[in-house]
Amino acid sequence: MQRFSRYFSNKATLPNLLLTTVLVFCLLFSSFNYNAEPDYAVIRKQLLNALNSKQTTDSLYNVLTASKNKTPVIVGYIGALEALKAKYTWNPYFKLKYLNTAEDHFEKAVAQDPDNIEIRFMRFSVEHHVPSFLGYNKNLQADKHVIINQIERNNYHAADKALVVTVMKFLIDSDRCTAGEKELLNKHLSALK
Repeated sequence: MQRFSRYFSNKATLPNLLLTTVLVFCLLFSSFNYNAEPDYAVIRKQLLNALNSKQTTDSLYNVLTASKNKTPVIVGYIGALEALKAKYTWNPYFKLKYLNTAEDHFEKAVAQDPDNIEIRFMRFSVEHHVPSFLGYNKNLQADKHVIINQIERNNYHAADKALVVTVMKFLIDSDRCTAGEKELLNKHLSALK
């Protein structure tokens, strides 16, 4: 109880938490009304915020899992958020549980849309950051291969230019690419700028 009360000892914390939750819900709710196509730009921005905020992770997760329109990309985002939930929990059992659930979501998303670089990138980035001894890095090479092939073909699906640039920079900086792959990515990166 003492650990929990620490989060609410500051009177400004609860209103900030509520404001963040309401803001995320309002921004995303319009994307999911009437089975409309989700606003991926808003979701991407919120996911970036979730990288440093447990509250944003939980809020975005709740909104996306409640959505009736779960496209393969949304399923991928749910997987990424499950992985972030693992980051924010201290309990090793729950860390593994969240990672297993994330892996299941990524498998489902990839099965539904195997050439989507956004889904492949989310899984690649999670597997890149999870310690290798946990065994959650079995798709790194396959995802990298698909992403690079799709970039070579200029087949980005719904990904916008900013996302494609981010994906290429991440792959280059990950040190998981060969010299030839880095050269190819740099060539495409300079063509996009």
